[in-house]
Amino acid sequence: MATRNPLSAILDQNKLTGPNYQDWLRNLKIVLNSEKIAYVLNKAPPKEAAANAPADELAKLEKWWDHDLKAKSYMLASMSNELQRRFQDAVNATDIYTHLQELYGAQTRPLRHAGLKELMTTRLRDGASVHEHGIRMIGLIEKLHRLMGLW
Repeated sequence: MATRNPLSAILDQNKLTGPNYQDWLRNLKIVLNSEKIAYVLNKAPPKEAAANAPADELAKLEKWWDHDLKAKSYMLASMSNELQRRFQDAVNATDIYTHLQELYGAQTRPLRHAGLKELMTTRLRDGASVHEHGIRMIGLIEKLHRLMGLW
């Protein structure tokens, strides 16, 4: 039976919910680096070996998939239930990592900030239609939900 990495406790205590992505990613990388498997986040899965491939090539391929499974398991185990359901069928850790980067990575932070600022500063003008204002507010909320990966 495999022993549990003591550092994985930081992932148990800091589950990914979305807005805490940067902190979660830092903790995940600490755990994966300690296991010497962090490379699977950035490296595409290897091509399938030919039927007549040498044993060392097959062993290397199997080792990569074992490392990927372990990384993917750490990732899924340290996510909120909603995110687990979203990514449970992902093929590999790289796919999960790439998708999370798109949803919560640093490049979306300015967009989320601008959207939240717009939502918080939007006011109903005198004489303006309440209906149109409501539609605008709903649109801003939906935009924020998409940027935060909630929908």
